Amino acid sequence: MTKFEALGLDKTLLDAIADLGFENPSEVQEKAIPILLESETDLVALAQTGTGKTAAFGFPLIQKIDSNSRTTQGLILSPTRELCLQITNEIKLYSKYEKNLSTVAIYGGASITDQARQIKRGAQIIVATPGRMKDMISRRLVDISKLDYCVLDEADEMLNMGFFEDIKDILSNTPDDKSTWLFSATMPREVSTIAKKFMHSPQEITVGTKNAGTSTVQHEYYVVSGRDRYPALKRLADTNPDIFAVIFCRTKRDTQRVAEKLIEDGYNAGAIHGDLSQNQRDLVMNSFRKKQIQILVATDVAARGIDVNDITHVINYQLPDEIETYTHRSGRTGRAGKSGISMVLVTRSETRKIKAIENKIQQKFLSKTVPTGSDICGIQLHHLANKIKDTEINDDVDEYLPAINEILKDVDREELIKKLISAEFTRFSNYYKKSRDLNSGERGERGERGERGERGERRDRSNRADAPTSGSVRYFINVGEKDNYDWMSLKDFIRDTVGLEQDDVFKVDVKESFSFFNTDAAVTDKILATFTEFKVEGRFVNVEVSKNPGGGGARRDRKRSGGGGRDRGGYGGSSSGSGRDRSKKRDRSYGKSESSGNRRSSSSKKRKSDFF
Repeated sequence: MTKFEALGLDKTLLDAIADLGFENPSEVQEKAIPILLESETDLVALAQTGTGKTAAFGFPLIQKIDSNSRTTQGLILSPTRELCLQITNEIKLYSKYEKNLSTVAIYGGASITDQARQIKRGAQIIVATPGRMKDMISRRLVDISKLDYCVLDEADEMLNMGFFEDIKDILSNTPDDKSTWLFSATMPREVSTIAKKFMHSPQEITVGTKNAGTSTVQHEYYVVSGRDRYPALKRLADTNPDIFAVIFCRTKRDTQRVAEKLIEDGYNAGAIHGDLSQNQRDLVMNSFRKKQIQILVATDVAARGIDVNDITHVINYQLPDEIETYTHRSGRTGRAGKSGISMVLVTRSETRKIKAIENKIQQKFLSKTVPTGSDICGIQLHHLANKIKDTEINDDVDEYLPAINEILKDVDREELIKKLISAEFTRFSNYYKKSRDLNSGERGERGERGERGERGERRDRSNRADAPTSGSVRYFINVGEKDNYDWMSLKDFIRDTVGLEQDDVFKVDVKESFSFFNTDAAVTDKILATFTEFKVEGRFVNVEVSKNPGGGGARRDRKRSGGGGRDRGGYGGSSSGSGRDRSKKRDRSYGKSESSGNRRSSSSKKRKSDFF
């Protein structure tokens, strides 16, 4: 008797399992399948991605479905189109020997009419994204009133993506006596709320430790300056010649920019983010699965549900806002018992966040140094020698050998090896020959301070405030906490409005009605030009170089909020004085930025608490 037979599965399922080559059940399958087969119960299963959760709920669901009835008996909700299709394909493979069992995928970006037609023909199992499912319910294109089983797969990801209300609405249209099976990698508050509201005394199983990272992933961090992120990323890729990786960025713009740079530098890279059409995303993902793309650069939302085998590395180009997101990122590697590496690029000021992540995932990070040019050349040379050694001989070259031997007859063995290696090796040698050390260690956040470090920044403050030519520049801006900004949302607003990189804005200090921030002097003209005649909902937002580069003392705060501010068009919100004169000039309103900035502020406060 095999271990799968011992779980109580029917012969039709066991035959499908044998065809798929599965030998031993994973831990989550071993724990969940007997519980779900033996009784009609609700279940909360906590397990990392890549541990076989689809089979853990898929096998029992297929066995319990009455294939002779055409009514919809099982509903599986998943966060993304990609994961929805993947689950559908796996359920079809598991049920290949089940007669009359139909599984239909429902997701956005495809014809809702075609999907409704498939359901009408009879679909005992529906796999759906929450948004499209809610839409079909509202249009009365699907009937889930007789549902027996509801599966919430990757529940924490669905809720993190904002599907909380959709899921509540969907579950409200299902019978109270159905069985609900919730599978999640972590257990944030929203998941607990769903469990309490829609589940009845659920049994709970945990694979590993609750909210912990998978033990097959090694976690590493590299301290670099903000401006050295991309060069450091290149070195990490070059240090791992056989890398097959996902790189995570925080924004769509950074995702596209990093992918374009990698392609320009000769890497097989691609980007996946929300600005791409569904067809473009499908093309990129198919290329990645076939390993035609070696490095996939992705945003967190676009990467939800990426389930690609043999990913060797996850590289966090920037840390996410929430620790749970890091857990999902790192879970893209080290799947199905294989080992993987999760790398994080951080600035010195962000190293405190590493400790917070360690506490949450209950695993230690290794502090690593970015490889030097010499290190990389040695690694690439060794890799090339092994590649040549392991290359299978193609006998088709035999007919060309006499002519080749004639050309090489005067070259001895040692020289021939040198020439062969040099042909491929020289480009790395030339690139890294004069490379500098990227590890910020003793230098402070030099890239973020224009390669100066802390002492250099103090010297910068002696520059004339009204004519900055180098160093770090301190600015005053007439928005603050009462405008619903905190340090993170204001930083995002300034960065997005001016068109700067993530780390170009630093030392953000938010007061009640105004704030201070720093940038390198190189972008001062751009900052001041952008905020000339700049309005938000009819109110001027003014930025000026601070007369006190130290910025933000209590005495100065009181002075700033006084009369002088009003003459500038309202540091406290007034539009009197010169503000009235400016209203006759061109109105540069940023539209979306204000609303997005304000939306970010409340969530930013929550995100900040995750790390502090």
